[in-house]
Amino acid sequence: MKHNVLEVKNLTFGYKKEKLLFENFSVFLKQGELKAIVGDSGAGKSTFFELILGNLKPQSGSIKISRVAEIFQDPYSSFHPSYTLLHQIKDVAPLHKLESLLENMNLEYNLLLKLPHELSGGQLQRASIVRAMLMQPQLLLLDEPTSALDNVIQLEVMKMLIKNLDSMGMLLITHDMDLASWCADEIIKI
Repeated sequence: MKHNVLEVKNLTFGYKKEKLLFENFSVFLKQGELKAIVGDSGAGKSTFFELILGNLKPQSGSIKISRVAEIFQDPYSSFHPSYTLLHQIKDVAPLHKLESLLENMNLEYNLLLKLPHELSGGQLQRASIVRAMLMQPQLLLLDEPTSALDNVIQLEVMKMLIKNLDSMGMLLITHDMDLASWCADEIIKI
């Protein structure tokens, strides 16, 4: 039986008390599910992830999460500029599935020996996906994970992520309604 990897119950939050982004908002995500969050800029999509990660505190409600990893929209902000990618990946995850993930992401091992600025945005984003997958999360937060990729690579990456749904649940922030409609079990409008 698939278990919940995310339980958000009656979440209320706003940066100003008179203007709430969320009021009694609830979301449940099971292992094996992919749900997409869509909404206008400033609607609270990224704030929702910050609440899930515990970087912001809700005014009321509860959030329960399983082991989590996040893939950020901007891969340059998710890697330290002074260390090689391999060094940064080894710091947070075991490397036993590294070879197969690199192959799935169409990345050469020698790219991991470079500093972040030495890779293209697309290569770096695929490396951040490899790092997140190596962490073996039960909950994977995807914040516009394919926006730095061309359409062909975007499709390949999403297919690879979906192949891993058996072991985790995924919550995807996207502005791309076509992508959300194609891959999500449910679309949540914020």
